[in-house]
Amino acid sequence: MAKEKVKTVKSKEYTVEEKLKALFNLQKVDSQTDKIKILRDELPLEVQDLEDEIAGLEARIDNYKGEVKNMEDSVTAKKNDIKQAEELVKKYEDQQMNVRNNREFDSLSKEIEYQNLEIELCEKRIKEFTQQVKEKGEIVDTSVSALDERQDDLKEKKSELDGIIADTKKEEENLIKKSEGLRDQIDPRLLSAYQRIRSNARNGLALVPIERGACGGCFNKIPPQRQLDVKSRKKVIVCEYCGRILVDEDIDSEPEETKVKKEIKVKKETKVKKAK
Repeated sequence: MAKEKVKTVKSKEYTVEEKLKALFNLQKVDSQTDKIKILRDELPLEVQDLEDEIAGLEARIDNYKGEVKNMEDSVTAKKNDIKQAEELVKKYEDQQMNVRNNREFDSLSKEIEYQNLEIELCEKRIKEFTQQVKEKGEIVDTSVSALDERQDDLKEKKSELDGIIADTKKEEENLIKKSEGLRDQIDPRLLSAYQRIRSNARNGLALVPIERGACGGCFNKIPPQRQLDVKSRKKVIVCEYCGRILVDEDIDSEPEETKVKKEIKVKKETKVKKAK
């Protein structure tokens, strides 16, 4: 006898209205779960953006440092060129003291003039390179400061996102438990249809309300008679355009049957009081 009672409880029959209500609540829970999943998937992108920015700054700093090193090497090379030119000038001047004719003297004079021009050009290049080294050095210092700030931001963001992900994971687990409880109230065939429609819908909405006379999923107009059928909650009706299950806007309000029962109960109680 006890076994039969248990069986009766498990095989409780739900009205279409109750099934639609449970399906509507299931859709709300599943939509909340979807939002959490989307949020959790997007959060790492913020960290990724910071990591990419840091990688860009590091590459830029390395490039600037490389340029500074090349210019410093160029300054050193120009200084060596000046030293060699000065040695040649001295050598040519010494040779002028022992020339045998004007032709040799003029030739050495031209070489001395050329080396002096090389020295002037090298000194000019050294000044330019030195100024560029200074400017690049300032850029490097600014970039290093920006890099330090971004690394601090990344560290803080990672810590913040780890906490948010942990919190959303707990919320998601609670929603999944709630979803499982609601699924027990829904006919397996209806639940299977809901899951099939939901998997094909881009926004995950398998059940939508009629809003302003149109489907809340595809926004196509629903004929008035079909709207009345949906509002009656006597059978499951799908949108002929997108295939989503349709419900009326007041689906989350108290079931009509419950309202009627309450009204009857109130009338009976009123009659009893008057009779007394």
